[in-house]
Amino acid sequence: MFVQELDRYWKTVVSTIRDGIMIVDTTGAIVSVNKAFETITGYGREELVGQKCSILHYSIYPMAREQRGDHWCMLFRTGDLSKRKCVLLKKDKSSIHVLKNVSLLHDNTGKVIGAVETITDITELIEKENQIAAFRRELRSEGSFHGLIGICASMQQVFDLITNAAQSEAPVIIFGESGTGKELVSRAIHEIGDRKGKPFIKVNCAALTESLLESELFGHVKGAYTGAYKGRAGRFETAHGGDIFLDEIGDLPLSTQVKLLRVLEEKVVERVGDNTPIPVDVRIISATNRNLSRLVDQGSFRKDFYFRINVVPIHLPSLRDRTDDIPLLAEHFFQKIRLRNGKDIEGISTDTMRILMNYSWPGNVRELRSAFEYAFVTCRESIIQPHHLPPSIIKTKRDVCTAKPSSISRKELKKKRLLEALEQAGGNQSEAAKILGVSRVTIWNQMKHFGVNVRRKIDRVRDS
Repeated sequence: MFVQELDRYWKTVVSTIRDGIMIVDTTGAIVSVNKAFETITGYGREELVGQKCSILHYSIYPMAREQRGDHWCMLFRTGDLSKRKCVLLKKDKSSIHVLKNVSLLHDNTGKVIGAVETITDITELIEKENQIAAFRRELRSEGSFHGLIGICASMQQVFDLITNAAQSEAPVIIFGESGTGKELVSRAIHEIGDRKGKPFIKVNCAALTESLLESELFGHVKGAYTGAYKGRAGRFETAHGGDIFLDEIGDLPLSTQVKLLRVLEEKVVERVGDNTPIPVDVRIISATNRNLSRLVDQGSFRKDFYFRINVVPIHLPSLRDRTDDIPLLAEHFFQKIRLRNGKDIEGISTDTMRILMNYSWPGNVRELRSAFEYAFVTCRESIIQPHHLPPSIIKTKRDVCTAKPSSISRKELKKKRLLEALEQAGGNQSEAAKILGVSRVTIWNQMKHFGVNVRRKIDRVRDS
């Protein structure tokens, strides 16, 4: 009795399922569809039944009709298909993405008599995946250099220095205020250089006491001090063949500076409690937010060590000195945080951007990123407004800077600066490079990228 009742209501059950269901025979002719299938494809039942399923123009299932007429498509050779993504054409010729499952139907003797398939409309899901992919491309797009964001002349010069420093074995020192991205610069140097496949070891020189710092850097042998129950390799040994990043190097004790000087000059380290030299091949990248030359004058930093590490200096500008990059950075952090937390916030208001442009940013890029972290917590609207920013930013007015948010894209701004520099230099690429603070190769690459013809540009200027 139950089976009979089930058969009676089976059509009702099938018609209420949200997934589309279609049954075809072995020739590929459609035998039956449910309501959801009609809704998804835009075809009515009377338009589908009797038609070949090729009417839907699926992006999978290549035809393989044999001479005797059976095996209409590859499905009947290969068997069931599960969770296959494909595209079909609706009646209005628009395409949609569907998730397709297909099973063969057999009679009592085991002979294949057709197939049943279900389709789930996943167009919205695919669009979200494409949007996420677009966001990710955006985060890696123009204006970004190994995690560093900037199109102003000073940052372009930094990018050139990073590229050149990466090809050298000389020690590099990065100067910049806290929050400007010194660690990102050090990592970029490592990733571009020949040591990129080797270790990249970071040490914060200000976070450890003198005794712990030497043990951390050079290692120790068993019994070297109380608590040294076994020997341990230091960071320099761990970084062998690669790069070591010494952050806050201005806080190094004088005694440690002497030992590091020996490492730089002799390429050996000695573990604490031992006098056996251990060869190491390590390039030192250091960073500081302090004025080392002043520390040298004060006697708290060794002059010989200063000159040994200050071979390739890179000076990172503060954010207040590159306000043109603020819209670019703001958009970068906005998209990155939006991608991470999935919150439905569409953009940044003009008033909010104006406040960001006029703030002095004592914490630099790190503070700007934190401001957006805060805004995504407080924002319950579709647009980030000024009242969503941290109170310290809203209350602070900056009278010195009167810059307004740029209404043109980063690409247009970069091209505009290139053209202005070329015009100012009379078409001389070397002079234009000096004006922008970049290399001549960078100017050539930008001209090629933007399709700038110097002669045509200069002729146009002369004609006007």
